[in-house]
Amino acid sequence: MKAIFISYNQAYNNEIIEVLEKNGQRGFTRWDDIGGRGTHGGEPHYGNHAWPTMNIGVLSVVEDDKVEGILDDLREKDKQTLDLGLRAFVWNIEDMY
Repeated sequence: MKAIFISYNQAYNNEIIEVLEKNGQRGFTRWDDIGGRGTHGGEPHYGNHAWPTMNIGVLSVVEDDKVEGILDDLREKDKQTLDLGLRAFVWNIEDMY
């Protein structure tokens, strides 16, 4: 099992959830109104008057064989929409119930 953490501009929530669904992944946990700033440029997302945009974070625990398809679809989505601010990180899941 793997955990995929996805961070992205709040305006694109439906598109990211559609990527999970397309890859047969139903379960996820979502955090709204996450602030931050990317490593390689892009505008900050602070939720204030100067930088009003915020991010969403999604954590989904998936079977190993779903990871590649989800990441490929996220990469393609990121290429199509530069202001998406999309990043995805994958961790091993040691145990769960």
